Amino acid sequence: MDMDQALPTFLAESRELLEEMEGALLSVLDSEERQELVNAIFRAAHTIKGSAGLFGLDGVVRFTHVLESVLDRVRDGDLALDPALVSLLLEARDHMSLQVDAIGRGEDAGEAAWGERNAPLLARLQQHLGNTPASAGPLAPAAAPATGTTGGPDHWHLSLRFGPEVLRNGMDPLSFIRYLGKLGTLTGVVTVEDRLPGLSALDPEACYLGFEIGLDSCADKATIESTFEFVLDDAEVRIVPPRSKVSEYFDLIQHAGEEPPRLGEILVRCGSLTEHELAQALAQQQVTPAAPLGEILVEQGAVLPALVDAALSRQQQVKEAHASHAGSATGGTIRVDAQKLDHLINLVGEMITAAAGASLAARRSGDGASIEATSLLAGLVEDMRDSALQLRMVKIGATFSRFRRVVHDVAQELGKDIALVIHGEDTELDKTVVERIADPLTHLVRNAMDHGIETAEVRAERGKPAQGTLTLNAFHDSGSIVIEVSDDGGGLNRERILAKGLERGLVEPGQSLSDSQIYNLIFEPGFSTAEKITDLSGRGVGMDVVKRNIMALRGSVDIGSQPGHGATVTVRLPLTLAIINGFQVAVGNAVFVLPLEMVEECVAFSAEPDRDYTNLRGQVLPFLRLRELFELPGQPGPRENIVVLRHGNQRMGLIVDRLLGEAQTVIKPLSKVFARVQGLAGSSILGNGEVALILDVPSLMARVLHHTEPSTPIP
Repeated sequence: MDMDQALPTFLAESRELLEEMEGALLSVLDSEERQELVNAIFRAAHTIKGSAGLFGLDGVVRFTHVLESVLDRVRDGDLALDPALVSLLLEARDHMSLQVDAIGRGEDAGEAAWGERNAPLLARLQQHLGNTPASAGPLAPAAAPATGTTGGPDHWHLSLRFGPEVLRNGMDPLSFIRYLGKLGTLTGVVTVEDRLPGLSALDPEACYLGFEIGLDSCADKATIESTFEFVLDDAEVRIVPPRSKVSEYFDLIQHAGEEPPRLGEILVRCGSLTEHELAQALAQQQVTPAAPLGEILVEQGAVLPALVDAALSRQQQVKEAHASHAGSATGGTIRVDAQKLDHLINLVGEMITAAAGASLAARRSGDGASIEATSLLAGLVEDMRDSALQLRMVKIGATFSRFRRVVHDVAQELGKDIALVIHGEDTELDKTVVERIADPLTHLVRNAMDHGIETAEVRAERGKPAQGTLTLNAFHDSGSIVIEVSDDGGGLNRERILAKGLERGLVEPGQSLSDSQIYNLIFEPGFSTAEKITDLSGRGVGMDVVKRNIMALRGSVDIGSQPGHGATVTVRLPLTLAIINGFQVAVGNAVFVLPLEMVEECVAFSAEPDRDYTNLRGQVLPFLRLRELFELPGQPGPRENIVVLRHGNQRMGLIVDRLLGEAQTVIKPLSKVFARVQGLAGSSILGNGEVALILDVPSLMARVLHHTEPSTPIP
């Protein structure tokens, strides 16, 4: 695998690290574990910088290095972390996100392309570095050799031996050499091929390379070591500092594993040893090997024996932990391209349709063996469907966590003190639903902060805590996911909304409306009660778009309010948009599908003529006649049925001719011609090849509850 093939992994991991960085920055000021969060922020920046260096992304490396220097000062306690610095670091994180997105689009991420774009933020970051030179570090020019020093050469020496799995793991050994060139000047690079086997034993996918490298750089050892953090488990790296004693090079020769004369010659070629020093090192090799370092230190009285034992024990624990991690890697998670997952779901959907056709053909033939085989096939297809859909299920917590940044930024913009509380972050739903619900939720959150939560002064006058609270909650209910956006603000002004509705002609004078119906007027296009226009609200756009987007997901939205105590917007969505368990009904020759989780029961139809409700065990149940609703031809049969549906806390009935029973249903989107037809959520292909319409139960229920004449056909 070459580096271009590894680039998507770098982009995905960088985005994850940036999300983690943002979460830590938003929590760091209020956390009791501040130092751990600061370390996590530093590690995220450091990892991205190291990875970017392997791909030659100089613009990312230079910017991230300065950010890393600021974070290093925070870690050391030399720089205080306050809200202003956190805001600056969040801006830097956003800038890194822009860089990663640009790389994903194939744009140039070199220093020439990003130098000017980096400059404004770099200048602000460098103000926090004090006397520390911001240019020092990975991309700084190598320091001039010190004069008058004693000891060995004034450059680093690196001895690298890559393991056989490096190439299979997608790493390019030469990329590490190229990155070292960014840390300073390579004074010599010699390839070591002593481990290369004969042609008959050669594995073309294995790596047999080793390098001896001289590096003239002012970077510290930790920075140089970090170059190889991605291959530490699959390579041997030995680093000898500048101006080291000849004995340290002797130790390198002694433990490298190659023939000492051969390695000594290489060290001379790299400029790390002179020929005289090589002769000394080879002569010293004949001497009895020195005792282990721990024993020497104990003999000299420098350390206690117990400390040596503890250090050796800790070293063994680290090795065991690395081995355990390597052994469990195969049992972890893997990344799968979203398009491949979508293609799998489509194939499963086609299989469901094909299985339904096979089952229908078997029943028509009357062959018992075929019926039994297709029944078994249907069960296996259903299990496959559940497993495939489970692959697309993701936790909503990642979406909720994004709003921590939204709340932070909007609260600063509004001058309000607002805390975000999250519940139900482990609730799962289809990734497609998650992606498409993010924008509506963003508008609901911003609207609650702007309109709902009062300023600290007003809250104090009303006897409330100065800090307002915005709550996001998610939970499963009857095969759907419910998301609640709540605030503890002043609530909705019922009279003001009603007056605005009368003014715009949305409500007729004298018309009696429930609180819920009045509150839902805010979802009408262009409706706004804001006294002034701001960057956040007041232009009469947004809430109608929220409702339209939610209904496009076959969902519903409702709002409740308690004056003086806050408001709650409730969004109800299906768990998946691809395949559902359906309940088929028929009116004449037309077949319709209802989501099975919304079907409560089926009863025989009995109601007085010209009424749109019936008595169901002492409770009034409003209903719709599908035949009249869709203007279907023909007359009702002698025995009609009512399908009782429940959506949230509301119930209604649908009058149909026949009940066809349960069936797995693959949802096919309607064409643009029918996209605005109310009451329809999609279509499906039946086993006999005919098309069945999937009904939009929330839309039909809204039609009933708002007292729309049931005899009025759907436009």
